Amino acid sequence: MRVVSLLPSATEIVAALGIEPVGVSHECDHPPRMAEKPAVNRSRVDPTASSGEIDEQVLEAERSGGVYDIELDTLARLDPDLVVSQGICEVCAVDAVAVREAVDELQLDCEVLTTDPHSIGDVFDDIRRIGAATGTEDQASALVADLEARVQAVERTAEMTDERPRVAVLDWTDPTMVAGHWIPEMVELAGGSYGLTDHGAASRPVEWETIREYDPEVLAVAPCGFDLDQTTENLADLTDRPGWDELTAVQDGRAYAIDGHQYVNRPGTRLVDSLEHLAGVIHPEAFARPPEEAARPLSALLVES
Repeated sequence: MRVVSLLPSATEIVAALGIEPVGVSHECDHPPRMAEKPAVNRSRVDPTASSGEIDEQVLEAERSGGVYDIELDTLARLDPDLVVSQGICEVCAVDAVAVREAVDELQLDCEVLTTDPHSIGDVFDDIRRIGAATGTEDQASALVADLEARVQAVERTAEMTDERPRVAVLDWTDPTMVAGHWIPEMVELAGGSYGLTDHGAASRPVEWETIREYDPEVLAVAPCGFDLDQTTENLADLTDRPGWDELTAVQDGRAYAIDGHQYVNRPGTRLVDSLEHLAGVIHPEAFARPPEEAARPLSALLVES
């Protein structure tokens, strides 16, 4: 089957099911060989800009036709049987409406499968749906069973901890945005409390004063699309704000940066890795600390910068 995946999380799922996609998005980079596949779309936003500049570019792109362009010639040449798209966020990847319009314009004889996860269970359902669409139902069932067992292991360990600290996860720094969707559920599974938004709610901008009033005991900074280096470059978005040094998480050395590009904001097979990483920073006494390439204390990054 000829599969085109237009978002990194779906590409990871497809690969985990043993399928080699013929085309991917410009951001697909895991497994690493996926970065060598033909890119079927491109971004109209400079990903190397500062967080504030990217926010402005996104707003301008949305006013003038959207953040992404589909490479119609490439899509036609690849002639897919299945295109996997998403409906969760027009900023994160090309959305399903644009994909369907491109498929219709090119008169391609293919299925468009749209993912729209807002919870861990939704991600597992997407794995099963992709498995059904690609004839890999058995592989999908086995993969989900393994992932579910890991989630349950985290939950069991977290239930034995003595505290449930207030946790904030930020998926953007200028403006400040609180992570939603699957994050509230993951934080609670990992033994924390998440009082900034509800399960399944979209990520949303919040006033900095709201963060100060909430006063997280554990803070995870995981900007969508940023690795640790780019997060470090933009930390002044937070550290220059009034009251930063007064946050309990900062004073207690429990503020962390997590790779938001590879983890946290990517709802694929490695979302369970993200859960385990969050557990490691929320309850380091009970869980293994995440590897340095995935998460690091902000204090260490600030010294290095």
